[in-house]
Amino acid sequence: MSTRAAAPTRREQILSEAARLFAERGFHGVGVDEIGAAVGISGPGLYRHFAGKDAMLAELLVGISERLLTGGRHRVAEAAGDPDGVLASLIDGHIDFALDDRALITLHDRELDRLREADRKLVRQLQRQYVELWVEVVRELHPEVVEAEVRVSVHAVFGLLNSTPHLAALGRAATESLLRRLAHGAFGALSG
Repeated sequence: MSTRAAAPTRREQILSEAARLFAERGFHGVGVDEIGAAVGISGPGLYRHFAGKDAMLAELLVGISERLLTGGRHRVAEAAGDPDGVLASLIDGHIDFALDDRALITLHDRELDRLREADRKLVRQLQRQYVELWVEVVRELHPEVVEAEVRVSVHAVFGLLNSTPHLAALGRAATESLLRRLAHGAFGALSG
């Protein structure tokens, strides 16, 4: 059985380059010709894959929110019955996202308001569901802690993990290890 990942599709290549360029120069600072050139096609050739830049932005931001929620649900189901294992898995999954998709974090921070209202509402709905996964797990581990404190703690850990676009380079392994210790420490402090 091969462990090689499938080569990215042209659509995935376009999205990856669009995310990188939008994060570097802002949504309005990038034209379709530049995105096309980054993947070796003409700007107008992008319209075979997307209706325009707005559609790319929506797919990027809705897509990552869906991926985080789906991955979170899978991790919860996989480690069911082991709250410590579930939390560790959620933390690891979010760290992978934060380190692998830094451009999407930047893009979300800067460009979410540029989405059509329906897409923006969908992103927010998916994010709320993702937060609720975490809140339920942390509450199971810390039933003595009031829900509001758990909720604030979950958001604080997200803030920590999602700060990766602004971190100095320690190397992936060192950054991953540090983020893992800090996230577990933050939730461990709930018992203190």
